[in-house]
Amino acid sequence: MEDELFGRERAEVAPGAVHVPDWLDPGRQRALLDACREWARPPAGLRTVRTPGGGTMTARQVCLGWHWYPYAYARTVVDGDGSPVKPFPGWLGELGRRAVTDALGPPAAAAPPYDIALINFYDGDARMGMHRDGDEQADAPVVSLSLGDTCVFRFGNTGTRAKPYTDVELRSGDLFVFGGPSRLAYHGVPRVRPGTAPAWLGLAGRLNITLRVSGL
Repeated sequence: MEDELFGRERAEVAPGAVHVPDWLDPGRQRALLDACREWARPPAGLRTVRTPGGGTMTARQVCLGWHWYPYAYARTVVDGDGSPVKPFPGWLGELGRRAVTDALGPPAAAAPPYDIALINFYDGDARMGMHRDGDEQADAPVVSLSLGDTCVFRFGNTGTRAKPYTDVELRSGDLFVFGGPSRLAYHGVPRVRPGTAPAWLGLAGRLNITLRVSGL
């Protein structure tokens, strides 16, 4: 990937949805990975998410600030070990605000602080079906950061899980932000490409750190 003739460029995938390649430099990627490893430890650590219909998500998850479970938020891991959710660190909220400014420009008014992180770990066989991030009571942009293996990120429309959609390749260090008219667009991960993480990172698999404003 380092031998590409042309570098990857920032792209607006849909109105309010922007992909910024290589937004996190190697040092920040390592620091974020170290933090994710600490957050993944019990109590309130990495867990398998079970849906109301009895199915399970193939990507495992840990939450900060507010605990997400299908399809609500709580202050404890109600579908796991029952522990209080881990706190959402201020530096991560600042990272989210900077991500939105870099991707979409400065907000027209004072923005509410980010207070939720959903961290999903994908091994080579994990997927994420098309869904909307619609359980929050705020419409602030969603910030998505990628670490490790490359994935195909499918970004769709607000009306249906089906086409039209756009497939975007997200690599380690990439930023994807979606807000405004794309805030409730369906999106998912149909494929992860095992073995594509940068060797210097020391991660087998993919981590996705999604930041949201709860409005709660």
